[in-house]
Formats: sequence, C-alpha cells, structure tokens
Amino acid sequence: MIVVLLNSYIALLALFVWLRFIPFNTFWKISPIVVLLVLLVGLFIPMGWGAPSGPAALLRNSVQIVPSVAGEVVDVPVAANTPVKAGDVLFRIDPTTYQAQVDTIEAQLKFAELRRSQFAELQGRDSGRAFDVQQRQAEVDQLRAQLEGARWSLDRTTVRAPADGYVTNLGLRKGARVTAQSPVMAFIDTSEAILGAEVPQIYVRYIEAGQPVEVTFKPLPGEVFPGRVETVLQAVASGQTQVGGTAVAPSEVQAAPFVVRVRLDDREVARRLPAGSTGVAAIYTEHVKAAHVIRKVVLRQTAILNYVNPF
Repeated sequence: MIVVLLNSYIALLALFVWLRFIPFNTFWKISPIVVLLVLLVGLFIPMGWGAPSGPAALLRNSVQIVPSVAGEVVDVPVAANTPVKAGDVLFRIDPTTYQAQVDTIEAQLKFAELRRSQFAELQGRDSGRAFDVQQRQAEVDQLRAQLEGARWSLDRTTVRAPADGYVTNLGLRKGARVTAQSPVMAFIDTSEAILGAEVPQIYVRYIEAGQPVEVTFKPLPGEVFPGRVETVLQAVASGQTQVGGTAVAPSEVQAAPFVVRVRLDDREVARRLPAGSTGVAAIYTEHVKAAHVIRKVVLRQTAILNYVNPF
C-alpha cells in the first residue's frame, strides 16, 4: 500500500511539473523521500498497533472416540465426513456377554431380595436374628451396585456421537475387535468453531475484547467478514514449563506471536468453513484511527488476491 501511495504522489508530482504548476527545484526533487518518511513514521508504522493484522485459522475440537468396553464390532452405521447429530450411533459392540452379565446379576438380585424378605419375616415373628436381615440387605445393596455397573457396560456397547459433527479418517469396520484403551476413530466437533489470529507481541498492547475485526479466508476469496475480539489468550507454548527431573535447558528465546480469539458476526460462515481454513484478520483498536482506512484497503486487496494467490 505504501508503494501505491508513493507512486501516486510521484505521478502527481510529475504531472504538476510538466504542467509547470510547480518548479522542478531541489525541494521537489527530494520531496518523494520526505513523503516516504512521513508515510512510514506517521502512518504505516503506527498502523501496526492501531490496526494490527495477522494470519488467522479456523479450528475445531477433535475428540478421540475410545470405547468404554471391549468386544467385537457388529455394526458401523456412520459414514466418513457425513454430518451426524449428538447422540447418533457411531458403532456397536457385540452386547451378548454384557447382556448375559446383566441377566445373571438380575437373577441373583431377585433371589437375594426374596431371602431378605424371608429373614425379615422371621425376625418379625421373633424367630430370626437382626444380623441375618442386615447381612441379606448388604447382599442386595451389593448386587444392585453390580447391576448398575453391568447395565452401564451394556449401554456402552453402543457408542454415540458426543456432539454435532462428523467422523473423519474412518477405518473401523464390522468384525474388528476394539479395546477399552485404544482410540478407534476421530470425531470433529462442529458445534463450535474456534477462530484465532496470530498477532506479533509488540502490536498486542491495545487489543481488547469487543473491538471490531475483519477477516478474509482463502476458501472464500473476495469476501470480508466482520467480527469481534473475544479475548487475547494469556499463554503460548513458549511460556509453558514442563515437569521433569532435569535442570532448566537454555534455549534461544524468541518473541512468539500471541493468539487473539475472534468471533464472527455471521455464525453460519464459521459453521460451513472446513477446519483448517486460513486467512488474514485485521483488528481495529481505539488508537491511530487514521490507519484504519489503510488497513481496510489492504485487507480487501488481500481478499481479491485470494482468487489467484494459493499461498
């Protein structure tokens, strides 16, 4: 943008000299350099913190689907990359052994309850001991707890979608045997889209929640979408300590960019964009407002160039 403005000034200067509106003296000869310095110091350098911008990416939460019980897969009704609703069946595990366990405990519980009632009746006739009734009650309580756990295991033989989304990279097939420790598919949660923009640390000083934002995406060239700043994330990986048994390992400290989380005004745009969509975001703070117009123009140039620029 600074090149466009400087070239425009030089073109006007050449026109005015040619029309003899101004003399071509030393002052006008060095005036392009003066204009360049004024643009840099007075507009483009302050624009960095008045209207900072940076690369943006749309992310989604990925959930590893790990079965709670082990067994043979008998049905996989879900298809890869096909939208599903929360609670829809992803796959089923053979419930035979788990159903048998439930039936066994139910039969034991029924018998234990009968024995408890018989001992309670004997105690009521002063022909039995209270200890026997309490013992039978403990057996009933224990079997009820076991039955609850067995029913939970039986219910977990049907694995359901944890949220609205879709399964990707689906390799699970009928007949496969799964365990309760290994993930078997990746589920992409589409109920929430996370849009983050990376901003250099020196430009974050004036960014606050609620400030207006504009974003353009590679998959949607020529379009600019408004939004608002949600928050500036208060931690990045370079500022995280790791638990270990060794002393601090010195490393080259670099100023990693901070991440600004953004919420688009049109939620439908965020919903239909694929996870991993990239673009550029511009944030308009309360400072150097004269630079906002320049940033808006630059952002729209980027949006138009997205038609031909794959990088």
